[in-house]
Amino acid sequence: MSYTSPNWSTSVLITIDTQNDFTLPNAPARIEGTAEVLPRMKSLLEAYRAQGLPIIHVIRLYKEDGSNVDICRREVIEQGAKIVAPNTIGAELVSAIHSSNYSLLDADKLLNGEFQLVGENEWIMYKSRWGAFYKTSLEWFLQERNIDTTVFIGCNFPNCPRTSMYEASERDFRVVMVADSMSQVYEKGIQEMKNIGVHVCNAEELMSDII
Repeated sequence: MSYTSPNWSTSVLITIDTQNDFTLPNAPARIEGTAEVLPRMKSLLEAYRAQGLPIIHVIRLYKEDGSNVDICRREVIEQGAKIVAPNTIGAELVSAIHSSNYSLLDADKLLNGEFQLVGENEWIMYKSRWGAFYKTSLEWFLQERNIDTTVFIGCNFPNCPRTSMYEASERDFRVVMVADSMSQVYEKGIQEMKNIGVHVCNAEELMSDII
């Protein structure tokens, strides 16, 4: 366990795709269960902010011409569906997880691969595919800040959180999955994460560890 146990003082809390178009009632690409985990996500974010620990919100932006969209979704975007389109309310983080200094997304900056500062020690970054490390500078960003533990919460475990946790593990980060603060979690998936050394916990356990 010495290589996989979390180091909370050098950890980062990473939210995945918790955007209006994936979360709110009647949203065009609503993921069941995401709204329900928001209260626990909010509590964890507030705890990290209170401790001065870093936070990164990872998001999607689908250009309306479909040019940057996964091939499994590209056709529906090309046909006119507007999902997390740049410079729309649907692309914004849900208000429940905003920092006190939150500002609207700077789509040009994010699509260019830059990190947007939205609070003290808190950023937003864009990913173009399932994984947060795929063609992004996230690994470098974390290493520059001596962060060795990645804590994941947010939207739709089977897709982006799971892929991102595998990618973090491949890069020798210590990985934490907060199972009750992530949508679409199922028991087999939890076991798969444990099998690759992911520390699986719930929000209450995490807060007791970092406070």
